[in-house]
Amino acid sequence: MAKRKGFGNIGMGGIMKQFQTMAKNVQKVQDGFKEIEVEGSAGGGAVKIVATCDYVVKNVTISRDVVDPEDVEMLEDLVQAAISDLLEKINARREEEMKNATGGMNLPINI
Repeated sequence: MAKRKGFGNIGMGGIMKQFQTMAKNVQKVQDGFKEIEVEGSAGGGAVKIVATCDYVVKNVTISRDVVDPEDVEMLEDLVQAAISDLLEKINARREEEMKNATGGMNLPINI
């Protein structure tokens, strides 16, 4: 039986096996997201938020130096900036982990 063009020397069975291996790797990485912690911060570390790569917040630290009852807006801005920093870092880490699991293929990440 001749192999189809475009599959090289692998054949359909080989492609399916590679796909199954990649799917297992992706699932393993996704399961591991709950173990990977990332920190986001703002204000030079005055506000720090630690969360896992499955978006579970583990810890929030706010320096007493930025707690001013007369300037709540500044603290709100710092918390918002720390959350944004955290989410960017989580998304970058998830993308990196998935890229490693898929051999560089750019596949969508389930959140």
